[in-house]
Amino acid sequence: MKPVIKHVSFGMIIVDDHTYEEDLLIRSSGKIEKRKKRLSKEIYGTSHKMSLDEARFIYEEGVEKLIIGSGHHGYLELSDDAKNLFKEHGIEVTLMETPEAVDAFNATSEKCIGLFHITC
Repeated sequence: MKPVIKHVSFGMIIVDDHTYEEDLLIRSSGKIEKRKKRLSKEIYGTSHKMSLDEARFIYEEGVEKLIIGSGHHGYLELSDDAKNLFKEHGIEVTLMETPEAVDAFNATSEKCIGLFHITC
């Protein structure tokens, strides 16, 4: 069953009955994982630009949509390589500030992955 994001604020996200203080990846299966932002930071020196390596980690075969919460100020962006990977696999990427991405994630009925940057 898909988890429900109940609340998000700067530095915190509540999914079902668990509070997290880190960026999250919610798999299409509902499994919640810590975002592997080091995969991007090692290449760009920041976790605000998603690398191809991080995109490969996020990718799941058969997923229709990826909803990305880009932070409360919208700093997270995708590299061209990351965009191309998702495009090649026919995955629709929706990138928006995290509070709006939470609403979109909760509302979607598509087979979806959610990635949520919970700070800037």
